[in-house]
Amino acid sequence: MDVQTAYQKTIIFATIKHLENNQTITDSNLPYVIHLSNVAMEILIASNNTENFDLNFATQVALLHDTLEDTNTTFEELELEFGLDIAEGVSALTKNSDLPKEERILDSLTRISKLKKEVWAVKLADRITNLQKPPKSWDNLKRRKYKDDAAIILEKLKGGNAYLENRLRSKIEEYEQYLD
Repeated sequence: MDVQTAYQKTIIFATIKHLENNQTITDSNLPYVIHLSNVAMEILIASNNTENFDLNFATQVALLHDTLEDTNTTFEELELEFGLDIAEGVSALTKNSDLPKEERILDSLTRISKLKKEVWAVKLADRITNLQKPPKSWDNLKRRKYKDDAAIILEKLKGGNAYLENRLRSKIEEYEQYLD
């Protein structure tokens, strides 16, 4: 399947899943699919700056990366619709809600680091996309923690995708303006 066809199939699936929950971008009325397409955009651009990059796989994982965490989608459903590799990639990007909150990011990064570099790239692209102006509802402590977590992501996924690592490093620096 070509990238365009895979993108269309995947974005429709993800949009329907996120719409079932009426999910929007935090503190806005914008549909959540905007976040998903922004992560996919980072992946598309990164693919032009990365050798031996599986764009088809990475794009689908990017568009689906929050379906297990934020919707009623199951691993089995993803596997049936998109295949085992994509389901495993999405699963690694999903925080384990059974763990204490402070352990979740490192657990996810450990699982991500055992998979293809394209899954690493999706995590980097997700954090790049999320390091925009923070939601108004976030206090300084939450904004600082989010920035610190971005630095941990950058450190733990070093060597995964040089282009996206450089983008994330710049976004972390820019994010300083939102801290008191």
